[in-house]
Amino acid sequence: MERYLDEARSGPMFLAQTEVAQIVMQALHTGAALGHYQLGPFAIMANHVHALLLPLVAPSLLLKSLKGATAREANKLLRRTGEPFWQRESYDHWARNKDEWNRIARYIERNPVKAGLVERIEDYRWSSAHTELRIPA
Repeated sequence: MERYLDEARSGPMFLAQTEVAQIVMQALHTGAALGHYQLGPFAIMANHVHALLLPLVAPSLLLKSLKGATAREANKLLRRTGEPFWQRESYDHWARNKDEWNRIARYIERNPVKAGLVERIEDYRWSSAHTELRIPA
């Protein structure tokens, strides 16, 4: 499924639009600031989002809030009414230990490279790996 989504060149690609990607990126940071989750690595792709979150509230509530807020703003920007923005279902997976968390984090940040969008992870603008988002060590 991930390969299919990453290689898709047709269908809804709203997240490829700068303004829509900005809405999602801002919402990811806002949810963390509100204490809904700790934000780990993320990548906003053209037709889906990867985000590694450590929930601090019920996952169903944080997803409802995140998807609802972004759908409202994106649909308003796109002048769409009465149409769903996100799929009803989300793929979720619990990272059971630090090694699994790190494996998933690497997968997420390498996803834009694997999809052929950039050569280096830090070059992908809509990712936690982007150079401008990195906190110096």
